[in-house]
Amino acid sequence: MRDSARFFEMKRRGEKIAMLTAYDAPTARAQAAAGIDVILIGDSVGTNMLGYASEREVTLADIAHHTRAVRRGAPDAFIASDLPWATYATPAEAVASARELVAAGADMVKFEGALPEIVRAIRAAGIAVCCHLGLEPQNHEEKRLKGKTAADARKLVADARALDEAGQDMLVLELVPEEVADAVTRAVKAPTIGIGAGRRTDGQVLVIVDVLGFTDAAFKHNKRYADVGAAMRAASAAYVADVHSGAFPAETNTFKMPKDEAAAFLG
Repeated sequence: MRDSARFFEMKRRGEKIAMLTAYDAPTARAQAAAGIDVILIGDSVGTNMLGYASEREVTLADIAHHTRAVRRGAPDAFIASDLPWATYATPAEAVASARELVAAGADMVKFEGALPEIVRAIRAAGIAVCCHLGLEPQNHEEKRLKGKTAADARKLVADARALDEAGQDMLVLELVPEEVADAVTRAVKAPTIGIGAGRRTDGQVLVIVDVLGFTDAAFKHNKRYADVGAAMRAASAAYVADVHSGAFPAETNTFKMPKDEAAAFLG
């Protein structure tokens, strides 16, 4: 496995960490070529690629399957994989689930919630751990900003410190005020990765389908870098029209037998 220690060094030097989700080999290959620091196989694969209604429907087998695909596409990249909901209820279960994802190609596993005992167990098994606080998609049905009150913000910082003391290697902060993310980043040794957490985290992560514009959804925390969804719809419509009209395949898309073989075949 690739070593997560370099991300601590990046934090020390003030170098930002770029993380993106990927779920397949071609996407992972493109991200690796772009110099991505971390590829995340998130449980967002469920709602974005598999048609599930919730992240809770994602299974360990789903994440392992997509982890293998991403590893084939990016053999040298640093890969983090989500532990799905209900796969880390106990330290023993967490370790078993983490080992399955490592066997599939992950360098690090990620889970949601303030669970220091789970961090300690997975780290004791020699596996790097990324924690996740703020909005926890597996645990929070309502997708809204977390840590808005002083009391909630103090608890978030305390939870982050507890995870840090347990040995976390990285911490994702999702949908929290910038001031809170800044306080957490300064309070912990582990590098922090923000998504909707402002500018003062040690790095950023976004969901690739949002970055590429697969849908028309416009999230405040996201920056759309392409409109792939519109291009896919246009290309599909053009193909359907060409097939229906007989314009595709054209002469240039067909293969022919050698003339003498065609003559012998056709008589």
